[in-house]
Amino acid sequence: MGRLLVATTNRGKIREIERILAGGPFELVTLSGWPNLEPPEETGRTFEQNARAKAVYYSDATSQLTVAEDSGLEIDALGGQPGIESARWGGAELTYPQKFTLIYDALRAKGAVDSPARFVCALALARGGQILFEARGTVEGRIAREPRGDGGFGYDPIFFYPPFGRTLAEADHEKCAISHRGEAFGRLREFLAQWRP
Repeated sequence: MGRLLVATTNRGKIREIERILAGGPFELVTLSGWPNLEPPEETGRTFEQNARAKAVYYSDATSQLTVAEDSGLEIDALGGQPGIESARWGGAELTYPQKFTLIYDALRAKGAVDSPARFVCALALARGGQILFEARGTVEGRIAREPRGDGGFGYDPIFFYPPFGRTLAEADHEKCAISHRGEAFGRLREFLAQWRP
């Protein structure tokens, strides 16, 4: 069995990716095996550009088959923000509840608290600094009128998914079946199942 480096330090993302890729043809490893490796600067202007840059950087630095992703929340009433700045929205030091407050304040100012929104995930698979596969996943919903649920992570408590009638933080294990990350990594799983290195 080969190894696949999942190039993120976000424990929530790692848990979801492990769940989606479980039983696949690769042993998943994380960046904890390279504790002194500095992360690259994320200078891309799209999720795809950032995912590619991270996959190329980590595959080159570790000599591992590597998957990297970039994901975030796009809110229509805020012109697509926070978008690629989702993790840094309002300042990297802010907690997610503090980020929620900023978002609700901005939406109330526009009279659009329950704005349509989507989660986006772009991933790239690389080996030796070369991109081998890319995928993108999205899930459409809207901003909940207030944060709800204690499952998931990140912006899940404020993302209302109409087919479930609840937020992704309330969806728990069902989330992976419909989420942006579930879609993108599901495509990766299909690719890895038939790929011959």
